[in-house]
Amino acid sequence: MNVRVAEASAVRVEPVSSPLTGHARPPGSKSLTNRALPLAAMARGVSHLSGALKSDDTRYMAAALRQMGVEISEPDETGFVISGSGALKPPSEPLFLGNAGTAVRFLTALTALVPGDVTVTGDAHMQKRPIAPLIAALQALGVRAEAPTGCPPVKVQGSGHLPGGAVTIDANLSSQYISAILMAAGCADAPVSVQLSGEGLDARGYVDLTLASMRAFGGEVRQTGETSWDVQPSGYRAADVLIEPDASAATYLWAAGQLTGGRIDIGLAPEDFSQPDARAWDIISAFPHMPDVIDGSQMQDAIPTLAVMAAFNAKPVRFVGIHNLRVKECDRIAALSGGLNLIRPGLAGEEGDDLIVMSDPALTGSSCTAHIPTYADHRIAMSFALAGLCMHGVTILDPGCVAKTWPGYWDTLAELGVGLHFTD
Repeated sequence: MNVRVAEASAVRVEPVSSPLTGHARPPGSKSLTNRALPLAAMARGVSHLSGALKSDDTRYMAAALRQMGVEISEPDETGFVISGSGALKPPSEPLFLGNAGTAVRFLTALTALVPGDVTVTGDAHMQKRPIAPLIAALQALGVRAEAPTGCPPVKVQGSGHLPGGAVTIDANLSSQYISAILMAAGCADAPVSVQLSGEGLDARGYVDLTLASMRAFGGEVRQTGETSWDVQPSGYRAADVLIEPDASAATYLWAAGQLTGGRIDIGLAPEDFSQPDARAWDIISAFPHMPDVIDGSQMQDAIPTLAVMAAFNAKPVRFVGIHNLRVKECDRIAALSGGLNLIRPGLAGEEGDDLIVMSDPALTGSSCTAHIPTYADHRIAMSFALAGLCMHGVTILDPGCVAKTWPGYWDTLAELGVGLHFTD
């Protein structure tokens, strides 16, 4: 991200006068990068990650692993070289992870393997994001961990060991609790059986990403039921991994092409992604005839993209299965509803945890005076920029927050021909 963007207080996005076309590559997958980094750190030997994401979230993860004695070098803009010993050392200071929820949850579980005390914390936003179900699961496995507020900071009195056994996890708020336990279980002293409490699992595709990542590093994990898994204490071994582009980021480019009547080639077909958010392509490609009801439970990070697109759809859209969006970087349901209503009063509403967008194709080419608050949430900033492609007067506040997962987002839009006006 250039200095101008990082220091800007706002950016006004100019509507385009012709279809957006061309080539643009999203950054590497945040989900895959932040799984591969800790697994490589726990592996014995030297691992090479290529195509990886370099952003705030992954830099926090890498910095925390370095604090625990892992050697990590960065030979180029998308590469990490990780020298692991199969063990982590006690850090001399708390692990500060900003608002990187993935890193906080994964490292909370992995620090049970540290022979010493560890504090895992984050910024003011992160300290409002729930983690109690993960703490309860770790305690059930014999780990001395606590989070008095139910959110970070977390204090773990690591013994250097994770006992085996059986654990039941409440993953109603985040599938990352399951992924965290699964990854740590690969280095346990004995087999670990993991069972989800309740029925069904939102964001199941992300657990599948975790299983695939574990296996890429030699982990032995087997699904034993619809919501249960057995992990063997095999440890991990070094591997060379190519990280695919980020599917959540790809949705902005797919949507930008569709909204403007163009098409942007991102270098990978939607069906070739392993990440669950890629299934949003089917809905994006249906615009302006998106479904009346969209279930977002299995593609949660794509919902901001789809919700902003829905404002210009031919008919209203109801988003369901999105309750977890309440506890992301911000309350995304409220942020989306509020931002859309700044574009036009009554454009969106909330019914319980459902989001209803009262679509209006006549918005395209119209004008508004909407200064969209982003609540330090990268996905709110990037998705509402799409509205600016279609109508005059859309300004995004705190544009630098996109550095969390895509530092070059605004540069990419500019290279595609989008006019951007930054305010210091």
